[in-house]
This record gives sequence, C-alpha cells and structure tokens, in this order.
Amino acid sequence: MPLETSAETPIPVRTALRLVGEWIGRLGRVWVEGQIAELSKRGSTVYLTLRDPVATVSVRVICPRQVFDAAEPTPAEGARVVVWARPDFSMTRGSFSLSALELRAVGIGELLARLERLRRELAAEGLFAAERKQRPPFLPGLVGLICGRDSAAERDVLENAARRWPSVRFRVEQVAVQGPYAVTEVTDALRALDADRAVDVIIIARGGGSIEDLLPFSDETLIRAVASCRTPVVSAIGHEQDIPLLDLVADVRASTPTDAARRVVPDISEQIAIVAELRARARRQLAGRLDREAAWLAGIRSRPALASPAAEIDRRHEQVLALTERARRCLAAGLDRAGADLGHTRARLIALSPAATLRRGYAIVQRADTTVVRSALDVAPAEPLLIRLAADQIHVTVSDHIATS
Repeated sequence: MPLETSAETPIPVRTALRLVGEWIGRLGRVWVEGQIAELSKRGSTVYLTLRDPVATVSVRVICPRQVFDAAEPTPAEGARVVVWARPDFSMTRGSFSLSALELRAVGIGELLARLERLRRELAAEGLFAAERKQRPPFLPGLVGLICGRDSAAERDVLENAARRWPSVRFRVEQVAVQGPYAVTEVTDALRALDADRAVDVIIIARGGGSIEDLLPFSDETLIRAVASCRTPVVSAIGHEQDIPLLDLVADVRASTPTDAARRVVPDISEQIAIVAELRARARRQLAGRLDREAAWLAGIRSRPALASPAAEIDRRHEQVLALTERARRCLAAGLDRAGADLGHTRARLIALSPAATLRRGYAIVQRADTTVVRSALDVAPAEPLLIRLAADQIHVTVSDHIATS
C-alpha cells in the first residue's frame, strides 16, 4: 500500500530510507550486464563502477575478492561483464549499490553471437537494404568527419583528402571511439553533423582494434541513428577484415580511413586527366566528322554536274539537237512513205475509175432514175436514156427496133 504522508504528518528521513531499502530488498537477486568503467581493489574487496554503454548511467558494485578472481578471464577496465548481484541500499549513506555474488566476463564467442542476433534483427527490418542507401556527391562542399582525438585515422583522412583535392573543407568532430562514452559521443556528433545543411557527406573513421574496442560501432543505438540520417554516411572502421554493423548500415563502406578519403574526395589529377582525355576524344571525333564531311563535299564537287555545269548543258543541248534531227528525219521518212502510198492508191483508183474506162471509148447508159442499163432487154421502146461519155453526155430515146445478138 502507498505510504500516506502530508505536510502535517511527515515521516523522518530514517523511515524514508528504511522503506526505500525494504522496497529495493524486494527485488531479489538479479543478473546485470554492463561495462567496467572503474576498478579498484582494496584488500579483500573489489569495487567496480558498472556503466551502461548506451544510457551512460552507472551503478557501484561491491565484489568480494574471491568472486572477482574466480572470473575467467580476469575482468579489466573497459571489459563487459555479467554480474549476479543482490541490490543493496545503505541507510547511513543513502546510496544504492549491488553486492556481487558471481561475476562472469562476456567472452568473444558470446559477443559475436549477440552481434549476429542483432545483425539478423536489423536486417529483417530492412536497415541494411541496398535500396535505402544514398550515393555521396561527386564533389562535396563540406565533409563531416567523426574520429578520435588526435588520432591516426583523422590524419589519414585529412592528409589523403588534401592530397587528392586541396580545396576540400572538413568539419571535424573529435569524440571517444572506444570505451563507455563512445556510443553516446559518436551518436551526438553524427546528429550534429546531420543537422548541418552545409555538410554533404559524413565519415565515421577509426583505426583497427580488438572486437571489444570496436563494439561501439555495432551498437544498436548508433546503427539506428545512422539509418535515420539524411546525409550519406561513410563507414571507415578498423582494417579490411573488421566488419562492424556500422559497415552494413552505412551508405558506403571503406576498408580503411585512407580508403574513405579516396571514396569521398575525387583526385584532382585523375579528374584533370579524364577531362583531357574526354576533350581529346571529342576533338578526334569532331575532326573525323569534319574530315568525312570535307571528303564528301570534295566528292560532290568533283562530279561533272558541279565541276563543269556548262559542259552538262552543252551535252544536253547536243542531245536535244540530235533528237530534233532524228524527229525531223523520222517525220520526213514517214511523210515520204505516206506520199508514196497515196500515189500508189491514187494510181490504182484512177486505173479502176469508170472515167478512165470512158476515156478509152466506152460509155455508160443510164435510165432517168440513174440506174445503169446492163441489157437491151432491160429497156422499153421510147424510154429516155442518158449516155454518159468521158467528156459529156447524150440524151437519147429508145427506138422500137430492138437488136439482139
């Protein structure tokens, strides 16, 4: 039941502390995991400060010497441990601590197993998908760099970047890259750079180290912070064989800090060489095109129609004259043949004409109705007849005497 108090009926400090101690005592024994931030040995007791690597909160752990020495391997500052402890509240000092009953160092195998489980969970959420990765700009105006204080990684990135492109600018955030404060400081620096609109790309760089040293770069909080960045992030952690989870979620993975500078900043000498090569290629293509067009134009100009237009006109004129003469000859020959045919036809017509027969002394006897008399029996006595001669004609009458042959 909640304790009923008021300004008129308060409880003394000792009662409040006693009640807090009783409430904490009800928790029982618990397993707690954390990172050793401080370690102090005093006689038969070892005092530890166990820090949460994400929330940056800590608790004091009182561990008997024999419990501490029983842990394999022996824990040191910065190591991760699992403590089976009893919560304890001191009324005299008003402080909370844990009394260790068992201490276990988190081994490499356990760490790797946890990282693998976290990797699968984050991959299932799509944080490592290639579709969500961004392409860094070709020439960033301002590069954000997160690295250790006065670290070799910082020098490698800055020197190699300046060697490749001397005018490149950096905004450097120096943070702790290992230990209990690494995750918080790296995450805060990442968010600060991501909020800066002038920063075009962010490099997170650190030299090589053991698995324990690189654990902050596999922390879930940092991984999710990188996944939510609007600015492209380049991971340059450790050496080629080191692959923290940050390498999987980053937009670009660089094998080393030097490689990160090479991937983010273009080499000015290489770019000048590329530009020179492209200009030379364009010049060759343009020159080749001009040469082809000039050859085509020369070929067109060398053709007779363009080389000597008057000669073509003369040739066509000669053709017209030849065709005209040919037409004249053909027409004359046709007329001659037609005249000859007409003369032959006229001679035949004259030869077959009755007038020609009459001119030879023959005559044509016709009745009044112009019908030709072909026999003496066809006429009657006293019938008028017309005798047609070659030059004139005679009107006669048939006599009564009819001669027969």
